[in-house]
Amino acid sequence: MAEPKGDRPTRVIVVGGSAGGVEAMSQLVSRFPRDIPAAILMVLHIPHNAVSVMPAILRRAGQLPAVHAATREPLREGLIYVAPPDRHMLVREGTVVTTFGPRENGHRPAIDPLFRSAAETFRARAIGVLLTGNLDDGTAGLAAIKSCGGITIVQDPEDALYPGMPASAIENVEVDHVLPLDRIADAILDLLSDPVPRSNGARGNGDLETEVRKAEMDPSLEIDDQVGMPSEFTCPECNGGLWEVKEGSLLRFRCRVGHAYSSDSLIGAYGRSVEAALWAALRSLEENAAFSQRLAKRAATMNQHVALGRFNDQAARATQHADTLRSILAGGVVADTPEHEVVAPD
Repeated sequence: MAEPKGDRPTRVIVVGGSAGGVEAMSQLVSRFPRDIPAAILMVLHIPHNAVSVMPAILRRAGQLPAVHAATREPLREGLIYVAPPDRHMLVREGTVVTTFGPRENGHRPAIDPLFRSAAETFRARAIGVLLTGNLDDGTAGLAAIKSCGGITIVQDPEDALYPGMPASAIENVEVDHVLPLDRIADAILDLLSDPVPRSNGARGNGDLETEVRKAEMDPSLEIDDQVGMPSEFTCPECNGGLWEVKEGSLLRFRCRVGHAYSSDSLIGAYGRSVEAALWAALRSLEENAAFSQRLAKRAATMNQHVALGRFNDQAARATQHADTLRSILAGGVVADTPEHEVVAPD
């Protein structure tokens, strides 16, 4: 395995993927040379309790060393940093930062926090790459990179195993390059061969720095440091009020403590809340029916005919409502859950 060059990078490549991402990321890094003049940071959606061997997979796939990121580790050229399970990964002042920050789009690690931090720190010297995956994590982050003068690259949805994330980015961001996977590495290397662009003063829509600091769990943030305007909706995770953030055609939501959602991910989160409420209601109805039946049996043994009829009626109504809920649940009433790529040992 090659050793990283050790130089502080002037350029950064940030890559995001979800379902199908293991194969896509492996193919991408297999085409990078040992002397690539940039640091590479990758976020793959994985469940919080998953075992990740993604760095080992990437090391086997190509010539570059790969590691799980450790907080406040210096960024170095020629090294691949992978977000560890249940941690966001950010770039801040020449270092990589991992944080137990609020989930975004239902994920931790999420793609948007990394992309925003790269935009805020590297500006025109950031290259953002969005690969296969469902729903739309990464779209807002690519928009931030674009607005700060960086380069945005998206896998062609027709080439992606799961086209949702690439298609969302293309629909909402003026993406610089839409390419099949086998052409993305060459495009990146062409960009890196050009003179290092001067960092410009462009800023992302909204308060980009505040959003990065929220993901970083910066304790110096003021309690009233919010992005957007208050909405009538509540956060599915903490039940706090959501602020509405409009960035061009993008509509996003963020609560006071930092949980963030795209429109699609918020619909999915509400769907999961509905499902949880329906299962709780089904449990209560079945317990009601069972307890009413028990009381009815007791009333029958004691010849309490009025009570017997009342408890039988209660049991019948609870059973009827439970049957209705069970049929609703069996038919599938919730939004699709975002796909994860579980990275576990072979």
